[in-house]
Amino acid sequence: METVKTKILLVEDDPSLGPLLQEYLEAKGFETKLAEDGKKGSDIFFKGSFDLLLLDVMMPVKDGLTLAKEIRLVDKNVPIIFLTAKSMKEDTIDGFAAGADDYITKPFSMEELMARVTAVLRRTNKVRSSESVDVNFNIGKYQFNSEKQILQHNADEQKLTTKESQLLKLLCIHLNDVLDRTFALKSIWHDDNYFNGRSMDVYIAKLRKYLKDDVKVEIINIHGKGFKLLINP
Repeated sequence: METVKTKILLVEDDPSLGPLLQEYLEAKGFETKLAEDGKKGSDIFFKGSFDLLLLDVMMPVKDGLTLAKEIRLVDKNVPIIFLTAKSMKEDTIDGFAAGADDYITKPFSMEELMARVTAVLRRTNKVRSSESVDVNFNIGKYQFNSEKQILQHNADEQKLTTKESQLLKLLCIHLNDVLDRTFALKSIWHDDNYFNGRSMDVYIAKLRKYLKDDVKVEIINIHGKGFKLLINP
């Protein structure tokens, strides 16, 4: 019986260091995917499943802190270790605020990296089973349980489909703020192509219909950006 390997996503823009780290991690028995910038890292993450993320902080296109914050909106559990050339206290604080489990400053030895990876995996595996994620949301007069996929208003219950529930949860997480269209598509449909975009528009229309009995609740389009769930005073 084949052993299931621990999967690591490595996002590192240094053309020398990235492949070297990937080769080392694979030699240690980890299945490792390498991305050269934050956007490619985001694309790979939302198409797969990983046990640990190694994110460089300073990267082109999308930096590691931004990528970590996006990932934490949809996955609070996957362990994240930041790799950085900076050693300033403020950057360390920013890293943990973005959802880091650990932080390692370049230059580092392979042995130190391996020790951090092993420690974080051991620690977070224990946390995962007991860590709870918010599943209950209040939307004006409505109560929404994303786990049961039920939207409730008084005695009326609306059973949502999986994608309806996922989309409404993202809107709730971004309450009164913009939910980026591309981010939502890649989080739920794993691809931001035209057809998935049209499909999401249909789901938005359905959610508006489900929420129509509370005039203070609305989902508005933000042209060129995405959507915003508002609860008006």
